Amino acid sequence: MNAKAAEFKSKAIKLRSGGLSYNEIRKEVHVAKSTLSLWLKDIRLKPEYRKRLYTKQIEILSRGSQSQKERREREIKRILDSASNEISLPVSSETYKLFGAALYWAEGNKTRDFAITNSDPYLILFMVRWFEKIFYIKPKNLRASLNIYSQQNENQIKKFWSQLTNIPLKNFGKSYIKPLNKNYKKNNLYYGTIKIRAIKGTDLRYRSFGWVNAVLKNIEPKIQLTQNKWRSLKENKRPVNLL
Repeated sequence: MNAKAAEFKSKAIKLRSGGLSYNEIRKEVHVAKSTLSLWLKDIRLKPEYRKRLYTKQIEILSRGSQSQKERREREIKRILDSASNEISLPVSSETYKLFGAALYWAEGNKTRDFAITNSDPYLILFMVRWFEKIFYIKPKNLRASLNIYSQQNENQIKKFWSQLTNIPLKNFGKSYIKPLNKNYKKNNLYYGTIKIRAIKGTDLRYRSFGWVNAVLKNIEPKIQLTQNKWRSLKENKRPVNLL
């Protein structure tokens, strides 16, 4: 054993005799844990030191899941921050237009009206502003309606959405009140669900779908070819509800 290793071993023995754990010793003596095990296997700890290390180990085990959760939350935040930095703001008009069209394609009415329903304040406010910027429809010309539970305060929720979107309260139609539900809900819809609708917006709906179709143009042949091959799936009769 060279002089440096001998110095490390002597220091490790001293720290272990003082009741430190292997991980605590490695912060002072930079060697592998297997090396510490070899050096310190014959060191007998005092009862109070053994009690301390046992208690510390129990605390680590009990905090294990929480520590993993915290690490994952930090990792997710790092990913989100990194991804956000990939976007240059403000986005171009073309990007803004297509972003709103994609959101409408996913969440908006497909067969009637020009309306979108959601519970996410971010999505709703974005779409209100998208209606205004792309189609020149001001919030005062939009219509809205709520879908809430009977135990929620309808007037307060209307005021929340009105303040957020600048849609006048007088433009809110009759709310749909769901029956009282005693079952546990994982996701609490504190603000209910709101539907925003543009008056006489059917042509605008088709226009936004046209933008989406343009983006999807290059995959259309593949879609049509596959659908034609599996046309028999559409020939299955709908099940009859006998109840």
